[in-house]
Amino acid sequence: MSTPEVITFGCRLNAYESEVIRQKATKAGARDAIIFNTCAVTNEAVRQARQAIRRAHRENPNSKIIVTGCAAQIDPKEFSEIPGVTRVIGNAEKMQAESYKNLDGVEKVLVNDIMSVRETAGHLIEGLEGRSRAFVQVQNGCDHRCTFCIIPYGRGNSRSVGIGEVIEQISLLVERGYKEVVLTGVDITSYGADLPGQPELGDLVQKILIKIPELKRLRLSSLDAVEVDDALFEAITGDSRVMPHLHLSLQAGDNMILKRMKRRHSREDAIAFTAAIREQRPEMVFGADFITGFPTETEAMFQKTLDLVDECGLNFLHVFPYSARKGTPAAKMPQVLGNIRKERAARLREKGQAADQKLFQKLVGEKATILVERSNQETGMSLGHSEDFTPVFIEGIYGAGSLVPVILEQVMAGDLWGRGTHV
Repeated sequence: MSTPEVITFGCRLNAYESEVIRQKATKAGARDAIIFNTCAVTNEAVRQARQAIRRAHRENPNSKIIVTGCAAQIDPKEFSEIPGVTRVIGNAEKMQAESYKNLDGVEKVLVNDIMSVRETAGHLIEGLEGRSRAFVQVQNGCDHRCTFCIIPYGRGNSRSVGIGEVIEQISLLVERGYKEVVLTGVDITSYGADLPGQPELGDLVQKILIKIPELKRLRLSSLDAVEVDDALFEAITGDSRVMPHLHLSLQAGDNMILKRMKRRHSREDAIAFTAAIREQRPEMVFGADFITGFPTETEAMFQKTLDLVDECGLNFLHVFPYSARKGTPAAKMPQVLGNIRKERAARLREKGQAADQKLFQKLVGEKATILVERSNQETGMSLGHSEDFTPVFIEGIYGAGSLVPVILEQVMAGDLWGRGTHV
């Protein structure tokens, strides 16, 4: 049975939802469609989606093109007017098979008010196409209103998937052979506030670890450090199946900028959190999201962001020059010049890359277990990630999704290399 081509932009949550979309569209009979699951986090992400849609129409003039995701939810009219687009589907509607039926019908735009959506249902998927680790949605939407962020208008308010549904999904994936699962959402540390009894993310994580002992590795997507509850802290620091890598939504290192962003933490909170985790689990590696050139950011303010990389011991940085999104409060603030935003982003990325190289050198001689993601028959090499999410090349061909014990032997051309071992 053929399945539709689903092209995914943006976050891990989109990757999970794209698999649900594939299932629903196949069930509805839209097997020959090309479906774009878009992102709206930056203007560049929206531009890339538009460009890809136009290219797909040129190369496949007879195919049905469907556009969904955050960018489509926020501006459905813009996407409906792109030549070749058959249907535009909202973020809630994209999870329903009915949305992919009758593509020749007159209803071109199926986008309702995302703020009216009150629940997020669990969707059972058997795996994710082309991926060695599985993503599981536990939460959607966001109740916070950071001044730079358009995503709540694409995702709606925060809503959670019940603990039983999450455990059922992970159990199915483990049965299918997945050894690593990533819990995903828009704001996963807000998990549970809308559920009966108001469980927290830590309650969910501990239940998963107890109920599914066969699960080898559990990861968490981006966390808001000040919202980490006691049970989650205990699971992160006390259970080796929770991988020693946390990705933090920090965004800036200057308190005034954080306040103008309407973030809920200070730079001192970030430093204290990373120190407290490392005190209990010294091998922990922290990644982080940052925005450079936020409105009113001075050079001195940006320097505090650079300093935070050292003060928190950060690696694997995701750096974005500030993108003014229409309809957000930050878009009305005094703007930093675009070339300065990009120059600061380049400096912060360079800082992050230097930190990564320092980490790689530190790891030489250590043992690790690599989750293999892909292999290259021509070069005879495999690539995967260790427990702390360090990318590692291994000599030899290993199956995607397998766990390979290695000795980390050397850093070569900026990459960390390991040798497979059964010791």
